[in-house]
Amino acid sequence: MRKKKVAGIFASLMLAAGVMAGCNSSTSGGGDKDGDKGGDILIGANLELSGGVASYGQSIKEGIDLALEEINKEGIDGKKLKLVPFDNKSDAPEAINGATKLISQDKVVAIIGAATSGNTKAQIEIAQSNKVPILTPTGTADDVTFKDGKLNDYVFRTCFIDPFQGTVAANFAAKELKAKTAAIFIDSASDYSKGLAASFKELFTKEGGKIVKEEAYVAKDTDFNAQLTNIKGKNPDFIFIPGYYEEVGLIVKQARELGIAAPMMGADGWDSPKLIELAGKDALNNTFITNHYSSGDNDPKVQEFVKAFKAKYKDKSPDAFNALGYDSAYFIADAIKRAGSTDTEKIQKALAETDGLELVTGKMKLDDKHNPIKSAVILEYKNGEQSFKTKVNP
Repeated sequence: MRKKKVAGIFASLMLAAGVMAGCNSSTSGGGDKDGDKGGDILIGANLELSGGVASYGQSIKEGIDLALEEINKEGIDGKKLKLVPFDNKSDAPEAINGATKLISQDKVVAIIGAATSGNTKAQIEIAQSNKVPILTPTGTADDVTFKDGKLNDYVFRTCFIDPFQGTVAANFAAKELKAKTAAIFIDSASDYSKGLAASFKELFTKEGGKIVKEEAYVAKDTDFNAQLTNIKGKNPDFIFIPGYYEEVGLIVKQARELGIAAPMMGADGWDSPKLIELAGKDALNNTFITNHYSSGDNDPKVQEFVKAFKAKYKDKSPDAFNALGYDSAYFIADAIKRAGSTDTEKIQKALAETDGLELVTGKMKLDDKHNPIKSAVILEYKNGEQSFKTKVNP
C-alpha cells in the first residue's frame, strides 16, 4: 500500500514537471493570447467528487452548474462557458494530475477548485508556472494565496480565511454564550484545523477566557472517547472542534453519549448533510458553526439563489458549498468579461482588480493577498436543521 502511494506521488510529480516544461509561460498556459479561440470558453473544475470529502466537491459542482446555466443564457461575447470537470478523489497527488490535464490537454483558461486547502496548494506551482488562474471556492488556509512573504499571484479564493472564522467563533463564545472556559479538540494532521484553533485561542484568551484542555485526533479516527473523557473532566463552558464532518459527526455523537452537554462549535468544515447522519439530530442541538452564507438570510440575492437552486435540484436547500461554487463561476465569468479576452494573464489581472462584485455570499472585494473581505454568518443546529443565528461583518 505504501509503495503504491509513493509510486503514485512520483508519477504525479513527473506529470507536473512535464506540463511545466511543455507549456511555455509566455503563451499563458491554457489561455489564448488573442482571446479568439472560437467556440466555448473552457473552465476547469478540479474537485473532490469522490473520496473522503466528496460531499464538498459535489456541492461546489452543483453550484457551478447552476451558475453556468444562468450565465450561458446570454453568454460572454457570443461564447458560452463550458465546464471541464476532473475528480481529484480527495487526494493531493490526484489534484496535481488534474491541474496538469486541465492545463496541458484541455487548455482551460482558469480552474475552479479544489475544495480543500491542501488539494488547492498541490496545484499552485503548476498554475503559477503556466500563468493559469486557479480559484478555490473553499480553501480557507491563509497560506493558499500568500506564503513566506510572497503572493501566489495566480491563486484566488471566493471564501474568507481561517483566522477570520476562528476570531468570529471566539467572539461568539465569549460575548454571546458568555463562556469563561473552553476546550479545543483538533485534527493534528490538518493545517485547516490547527489554523482555526490558533486564531480561536488567541482571541478567546485575549477576551479573558481560559483554555482548560487541548486534545487532538487524526483524520480517519473513529473512537474519540479517551480524549472526550479528558475534556469532560475539565468541565469546560464551551468546546471548539475545527474539523471536517466525517470525524466531527462521530465526535459530537460520542460527546453527547458521555454526557457532555456543553455547546460545541466548528467552522465550514462541518457543513455537510452527512454530519447529521453521523451525529444524529438530537446530538447536534446546542452546536454552532461559522459559515460563508445561510439559506435563511433574508437578503434578496440570497433568496433568489435559493429559489433557483431548489427549482433545479428538486427542492433541495443549498448549503454554503453550493453557494460558494455558484459564486466562483460568477467571479470567473465577471473577470473574463472585464478582461475582454481569454488571455489568462488578462483574466488574472481582472480577478485581482475585483472590487464590489455582488455575489450570494457577499460583496466581493479582494485585499492585496487575494483574500475576500466580506461577512461571515453563524448558524445553529436545531433538530437537525441549520438556522440562521447572526451575520458578522469583518
